[in-house]
Amino acid sequence: MKFSFKTLLFAILICLSSCSKKATEASHSKKRDTSSVDFWLTKEDQSVLFKKQPSLAFGEINNEHPTIEINTEKTFQEMDGFGYCLNGGSAQLISRMGSSERDALLNELFATSGNNIGISVLRLSIGASDLDDRVFSYDDLPSGETDPDLKKFSLANDHRTGLIPLLKQILNINPGMQIIASPWSAPTWMKTNNNTKGGSLKPEYYKVYADYFVKYIQEMKKEGIIIDGITIQNEPLHPGNNPSMYMESKDQAIFIKNNLGPAFKKAKLKTKIIVYDHNCDKPEYPLEILNDPEANQYVDGSAFHLYGGKIEAMSTVHDAHPDKNIYFTEQWTGGPGNFPEDLKWNIENLIVGAPRNWARHVLQWNLAADPLYDPHTDQGGCTSCMGAITIDGSKVTRNIAYYTMAHASKFVRPGSFRIESSIVTHLPNVAYKTPDGKQVLIVLNNSKIAKHFNIQSKNKKVAVKLEGGAAGTFTW
Repeated sequence: MKFSFKTLLFAILICLSSCSKKATEASHSKKRDTSSVDFWLTKEDQSVLFKKQPSLAFGEINNEHPTIEINTEKTFQEMDGFGYCLNGGSAQLISRMGSSERDALLNELFATSGNNIGISVLRLSIGASDLDDRVFSYDDLPSGETDPDLKKFSLANDHRTGLIPLLKQILNINPGMQIIASPWSAPTWMKTNNNTKGGSLKPEYYKVYADYFVKYIQEMKKEGIIIDGITIQNEPLHPGNNPSMYMESKDQAIFIKNNLGPAFKKAKLKTKIIVYDHNCDKPEYPLEILNDPEANQYVDGSAFHLYGGKIEAMSTVHDAHPDKNIYFTEQWTGGPGNFPEDLKWNIENLIVGAPRNWARHVLQWNLAADPLYDPHTDQGGCTSCMGAITIDGSKVTRNIAYYTMAHASKFVRPGSFRIESSIVTHLPNVAYKTPDGKQVLIVLNNSKIAKHFNIQSKNKKVAVKLEGGAAGTFTW
């Protein structure tokens, strides 16, 4: 069959027109997709627990409801992420699960795809915390003996609890995991009372203790585990845990400027030195250290808990030293808990409040406990710390700290920046811009009644309803 030139040209034009129409339709479809808002919800009555809801759509909105306005042009701190404290007790419980159940749990916690929640920061204890099954340091000796050259230093207990093998599995899932570590106590032979509980670090052992930190970081590196940062002492003004150690701010400053900082420098360590690591009621503690120029030069930032004081204390420290970082490193939930009240408190103070007051990461306390809140140490271990998850054999129950953390950890990936969002009565919120260009808004309705409001980003608006006590994460 023969075709004339005109017939062939006409066929080409028809094809081009059809292709152009399809391309236009695809373009419009793409624009519609970018106008949708993903919505994840948790309700205080637990009828919805961190579940994705039908997508919302930006459009023409004409109502008198309050509006949370997002300003992507005004940025604040870069985020490291969100996570938990992985103490030895948590590691033991997870390690003893069946292999398939353990693998599934670790993927759920540390991967980001699907319904996984993408934890990106972990805090370890240097030696035992009070949520280990026994008290230990990395250089325990019989009474009366000392080891100034740290020849008997050993990470054996971190292998015994399963912590090191578990960390290796976690790093295989998320190689970019950030890890910080905190001591609850120095070895007893370095302390004034020769006891695991209370007492202070003897001045004659300041140099040895600095070497102890260096040794820990180097030995963990040999295991393939990079320690990104250390705090000097967990809760230095609370000597009542077992283990624990009392350390005043003036002593911490001396230890940093004369011993720890120079030791890190000599060993060429990149590990951050973070001060304080205690409640928001004593901002003068980190400020005394940061105001000392000799100590300041070695310090990356300050860490906080919220068992006392107000979260705004972190801004007080930031404003005095804006070149230093702020971290939120611990907050527990007491069992059996009160889900509606715990949801509101944790979202408002930790997930919203801490980043709004400059925290680069937000960590909640123990990742896991069993149904009896075990394991913990004797005579000073927490007897009612409810894990983010409860592990009973290989059975997992997800608790309040799991859901509150998930609302941030899955979406606010490392490298995100907090951005400006307007404050609206009864709707505490915080917003971010992620490395892949998305925007994230986390909102709590802290009232008892449903709230209608709008979210506005640039010239786009979307209408939202949150029931009383509910928390929502919105991404677009």
